[in-house]
Amino acid sequence: MFNSPNKLAPNTVVHADEDRNVLIIEFSIPGSPTDTIDLRILPGSVHLTAPARDVVYVSSLALAWPVKPEKTEANYVDGLLRMEVPFKDPMEDAVKVVIKTGAAETKVLEAQ
Repeated sequence: MFNSPNKLAPNTVVHADEDRNVLIIEFSIPGSPTDTIDLRILPGSVHLTAPARDVVYVSSLALAWPVKPEKTEANYVDGLLRMEVPFKDPMEDAVKVVIKTGAAETKVLEAQ
């Protein structure tokens, strides 16, 4: 067997700030040096790996709201990693459908 560090899920809080139209995600990862934190986000999920002393904090979250990963802001102060991610407008990628006008041609059968 090999000696691997203990993995631990960090205390996590996720909530919507509807006034600012952002999703706030907070991870408690005390003792993790900033340069070792691996934080990744996709439109529907967040993934964290953060080594600290004798543990590695790991977390993967599926997000219930679509977000804009490229607009994510994160800061790390006193063991608390806080992310703010803007919500994605659900109609942002919608494609406008062209509606044709005019009646369809119909054939009238003559009575015999």
